[in-house]
Amino acid sequence: MVALIQPTQVTPNSGRLTVQTVEIAPQTTAIRCLDWDRERFDVEFGLRNGTTYNSFLIQGEKVALVDTSHRKFEELYLEIVVGLIDPTKIDYLIISHTEPDHSGLVKNILQLAPSITIVGAKVAIQFLENMVHQPFNSKQVKSGERLDLGNGHELEFISAPNLHWPDTIFTYDHKTSTLYTCDVFGMHYCDDHTYDENITLLEEDFQYYYDCLMGPNARSVLAALKRIEKLEIKTVATGHGPLLQHYISEWLGRYENWSLEQAKTEALVALFYVEDYGYSEQLVRTIAHGCAKTGAAVELFPLNSSEPQEVRELVAQSSGLVIAMPPQSSVMAQAALSTILAAVHKKQAVGLLESGGGEDEPIYPLRNKFQELGLTEAFPPILVKEIPTQATEQLCDEAGTDLGQWLNRDRTIKQIKSINTELEKALGRISTGLYIITAKKGEVQSAMFASWVTQASLEPLGVAIAVSKDRAIESLMHVGDRFVLNVLEEGKYQGLMKHFLKRFAPGADRFAGVKTYPAKNESPVLAEALAYMECEITSRMDCGDHWVIYSTVQTGRVAKLDALTAAHHRKIGNHY
Repeated sequence: MVALIQPTQVTPNSGRLTVQTVEIAPQTTAIRCLDWDRERFDVEFGLRNGTTYNSFLIQGEKVALVDTSHRKFEELYLEIVVGLIDPTKIDYLIISHTEPDHSGLVKNILQLAPSITIVGAKVAIQFLENMVHQPFNSKQVKSGERLDLGNGHELEFISAPNLHWPDTIFTYDHKTSTLYTCDVFGMHYCDDHTYDENITLLEEDFQYYYDCLMGPNARSVLAALKRIEKLEIKTVATGHGPLLQHYISEWLGRYENWSLEQAKTEALVALFYVEDYGYSEQLVRTIAHGCAKTGAAVELFPLNSSEPQEVRELVAQSSGLVIAMPPQSSVMAQAALSTILAAVHKKQAVGLLESGGGEDEPIYPLRNKFQELGLTEAFPPILVKEIPTQATEQLCDEAGTDLGQWLNRDRTIKQIKSINTELEKALGRISTGLYIITAKKGEVQSAMFASWVTQASLEPLGVAIAVSKDRAIESLMHVGDRFVLNVLEEGKYQGLMKHFLKRFAPGADRFAGVKTYPAKNESPVLAEALAYMECEITSRMDCGDHWVIYSTVQTGRVAKLDALTAAHHRKIGNHY
């Protein structure tokens, strides 16, 4: 049975909020908080379809609530819970992980049910103690432990660390064959459909979510899949988006294939951060996103909840290291730094950044130690002195891209020097024009020298552009984004080409010294361009190492009617 609760009045900045309750299995109710208008989620996500926050109530002889919701749903969510059950009769609150969008109302539940027992991983309980600032009953669980609610509802807990928080656990109900996974296998997608009836409608958001949140921990994904492979799963009760029921094997298979592909990549980057400290994880994840665009495998690892052996093994496997400075007061994090220093070797690259937590370990003494050991500096130290802005995020994303490109340099050179087949020679004879793509979103702007550009449609007028996945501008080239296509003039493009082909430091102003003026969509127009077009991206197609981006053309102008577009001729088709 489904009950849709109409939105109550919310604050002007909250957008439209509704709650849906659905009986998904015997004595099991999903409480789905629908956030229809949310446009951004953390650093990684620009949302097109809103999101949901899913919580679940299991009523055996004893009662368990699995996760809560985002604080913005406080009134709506608590009203629903009280309507479903007397809160004092809830015996357990299971915390899949302590990220605020799932644990934001834990304190409220404790007020309604002060005798409730909170169930979670050891790290989760520790985190909650610092979050709620009040005593509570707790039960720490390890992988394989069970909790019997009665009436056949026997819950088994499965450890899934680093997906995408260090304290993540799955919960499996043996009676209903329901697997509660919180973030894992979810997606940021909001509509009234409880389940995954239309796979075509959901698959792009599913992969985007994986790429941003799960891809950086591909090895952890594979470990979690291994732990659940023998379970009979009828429903995957995710923390975001629709529940999975119709295409479970397909969704899990995609996770496995993507993670295997990511994990077998030669270059592995280990990114060390400190959870719940400053902006450590936020910034490290952005660097990881930049690394992943280059095809490098990435593994995020918490410094303040790690075992020395795990740190040593990860460092030994890694070609690159990224370290967000831990607090000087953290004994465990300081010990982990010592373990890293003892395990590194001179063939590795390293990048350091501040966490902005107020008592960071000084960055330059550690930098000097790595230099003395012979490691290559992947990017200049990133100093965080204030709340990170979009410019800070761009700096971190580009730093990660630089690191990944450096680690993959041998592979790139090998590709260029590969035997030139007749096919490659033939493909190289496709001639193209020369262009510069410029884009701006908020306070972030970027540019790219391009040649793989073509008109793609007449009605509407549209163009297609191939953008390498490791280009810095790729983060500004998603559906709904806008850019300017600047056409270069034959005989007068060398200066612009030389400028935009040079290697820019992470976060550098690509337009310094170049005369521009803003287009209607705010992207820079190059004053020396032969012509320009303002475009809006409507779709993207994955083409291996490139995205083919289709955009409709909104407006344009030609500066010289009798001039010709600069042309690009190649002989070989295996590089530009």
